[in-house]
Amino acid sequence: MNAEIVKNKDSEPGMVVLATLILVAAVANLNLSVANVALPSIGLAFNASQVQINMVAVGFSLGLASSVLWFGALGDHYGRKMMLIIGTIISIPASLIAGFAPTVDVLVLARIMGGLAAGMSFQTTLAIITALWSGPKRTRSIALWSGVGAAIAALGPLLSGYLLISHDWGSVFLITLPLAVISLIMAIKFVPSHVNETKNPVDNLGGLMSLILIGILILAINFAPVPSIRTFVVVLIIMAAIIGFLFIKHQRSIPNPLYDLKVASRLIFWVAASAGIIVFGALMGAMYIGQQFLQNVLGYSTFDAGLSIIPAAILMILVAPRSAKLVESHGSRFTLLAGYLFCLLGFLTMLLLWNEGIPYWKVGMAYALVGIGVGLAGTPASHSLTGSVPVKRVGMASGTADLQRDFGGAIMTSIFGTLLTAGYASAFAAKINNAPQQISASVETTLQKSFASATTLAQQYPQYSDQIISGAKASFLAGDRWAYLAGIIAILVGAAIVFYKFPNMEEEKKLLDQYYKEDTKTENMEEKKLE
Repeated sequence: MNAEIVKNKDSEPGMVVLATLILVAAVANLNLSVANVALPSIGLAFNASQVQINMVAVGFSLGLASSVLWFGALGDHYGRKMMLIIGTIISIPASLIAGFAPTVDVLVLARIMGGLAAGMSFQTTLAIITALWSGPKRTRSIALWSGVGAAIAALGPLLSGYLLISHDWGSVFLITLPLAVISLIMAIKFVPSHVNETKNPVDNLGGLMSLILIGILILAINFAPVPSIRTFVVVLIIMAAIIGFLFIKHQRSIPNPLYDLKVASRLIFWVAASAGIIVFGALMGAMYIGQQFLQNVLGYSTFDAGLSIIPAAILMILVAPRSAKLVESHGSRFTLLAGYLFCLLGFLTMLLLWNEGIPYWKVGMAYALVGIGVGLAGTPASHSLTGSVPVKRVGMASGTADLQRDFGGAIMTSIFGTLLTAGYASAFAAKINNAPQQISASVETTLQKSFASATTLAQQYPQYSDQIISGAKASFLAGDRWAYLAGIIAILVGAAIVFYKFPNMEEEKKLLDQYYKEDTKTENMEEKKLE
């Protein structure tokens, strides 16, 4: 049966395989995004600081981003289907623990556990797509995988918002349980067991180093706004620098590295990787800040806040297939730049038009623009990675494609969260200094802790409620403007890299052909050595 699936890619079984892989990826995509709409509720339930709220939001991405390279290599060697099934199984208890977490710290750990599970299953879906399909069929398959996946991630807040109308915050982490069970059954039945896997040994030391490197780097960014642990943050940064240096040295010194730096240095590969990190990070960061803005500042219900995402989700689904056609007709460079333009317009809309009391059309327009941008840029960013590596390195390519989403999402969400935290605290401190009445140190600390803490305090002092909430909204707006400005800068930098470094359509085809010949020659030489 599996052989038939591989050979007859236009048949119904072939589409069943693709649907199964998209469904498995949907479990990770939903788990990645369902927390955003619940963040204000989680903050109130645990009286959490803004840093703790940031960690709930970024925990899943942290686990996923730090593990995809290592787990991708393990899948390449031991079996991609096996990794896909194990990851889907582990996602079930991770969701249960998150749904019933007694403390915010347990919730963060459960989110990281879910991310590690997705590191096994999510990146494997793209590796299998790359191994099964080639040419235009691969481009269309990746477009569907990318577009539907991004749309599902965008729809996560809608489902969460609906549940939060009548259930507590924990319900949002249980959404994926039925989907995980269904996708697990389909994966066991339909996904081919072995497709173009390698017998090369796995660089487990490099895998462990990459996991620690990415993990502590994300933690350092998130903990940066906390004054009491600045020394710890500095230690984390120093550790990241040392491990990064040792990782690069190690990868260059072994015959079968976890991350082939020669392949990674290919122009199409590294530019596409950089471009994808920024564009997918912009999407995740916008969703993260946007959900808090809608509920905290505009006073939207959880369902209305989730419903606001619809323009982005619909447009990502509609644009992704057209993005594949643009890649075929105009090349990846043109399509990437078009996507960046729409993302830039979306962030400018947020920066300039998102204020207190705005009508919904300003919200919907920003999300629509970002949705079009990600729909356009997502396909060439992933396609260029998988097309510029040898088949035996598709795990590395799919891992990097996942890093685009997950490391990009984790980094941008962390940066946005850090700037929001710092901007909020700074703005509220300025308001407190200018307040006519004396405010105690404990109250001052609570007000600057997070919007949720300020709301709790307002309930305790109803006579000052309006003043506290007004100050919290103004301070939140100051912080989120810092975040949107950082997003604009990142998008401009990414667009400049693509514009000046990514080859045009004709040069892109020549380079891809050159890579293919080099890889074929290398594989033939390796086969002769084995003989």
